[in-house]
Amino acid sequence: MTNSSSSSKKQAQDQPETSEPTLKSLKAKMTKSDEKKKLKDIEISVPIVYGNVAFWLGKKASEYQSHKWAVYVRGATNEDISVVVKKVVFQLHSSFNNPTRVVEEPPFEVSESGWGEFEIAMTLHFHSDVCDKPLSLYHHLKLYPEDESGPLTMKKPVVVESYDEIVFPDPSESFLARVQNHPALTFPRLPSGYNLPAPMQVDDTGKKKRGDTKDHSLGQWFMSFSEADELLQLAAARQQVQAHIAKLRRQISLLEGQNQTIKTGTDL
Repeated sequence: MTNSSSSSKKQAQDQPETSEPTLKSLKAKMTKSDEKKKLKDIEISVPIVYGNVAFWLGKKASEYQSHKWAVYVRGATNEDISVVVKKVVFQLHSSFNNPTRVVEEPPFEVSESGWGEFEIAMTLHFHSDVCDKPLSLYHHLKLYPEDESGPLTMKKPVVVESYDEIVFPDPSESFLARVQNHPALTFPRLPSGYNLPAPMQVDDTGKKKRGDTKDHSLGQWFMSFSEADELLQLAAARQQVQAHIAKLRRQISLLEGQNQTIKTGTDL
């Protein structure tokens, strides 16, 4: 399996002049316009992961059907992001039948098979109280491991995922009240003296299907993205850099000693 965390390009459509929900990495802002009651200096963020998992078909592989794959957008901790995202439009390569795939309920994913790698556009549309402009993500479908010289295997897939956070600045009071305490969102600390109304009650009668991806069939291959993991990776990288610096200093000191010895011998 190739686990690769990548950063793809993203953009908000029709970049507005006012503050809007943003991707934390690029600050591509979008907001709900014409909202009467906004909460200034408050941000709600939704950590997301988007990418693909690809399986080689082995003996069943043909010239034009070598892999089966899935491309998706999910919550970074596999929580249900449909509280914010209304639908996702996936734009596949034009060679596919019905290349524009609209997914209106979680999990927000498309499964297909093929042989080639290409860029997939994923356009997120939000609920009416969240944002009235869509947000586009771009992901390059990856089927083959980075080490292309190695043998292909059916046991472990190629996994390529990117982490980001959708940031909603100045949310409406109704939006904040609806999503407060939802595990998929990072909820802000409210200004002193401000109290939200009671959380809105959502009628889930007959809606038994869970929207999270905690029990997803591909869940064992999903990468883990968390602040703790990131801190551990940074600490490990720092230790490696410090060890490399110490090694270089020893080498420099050794070379300086050798030069001094040579100079002394020359002076004699």
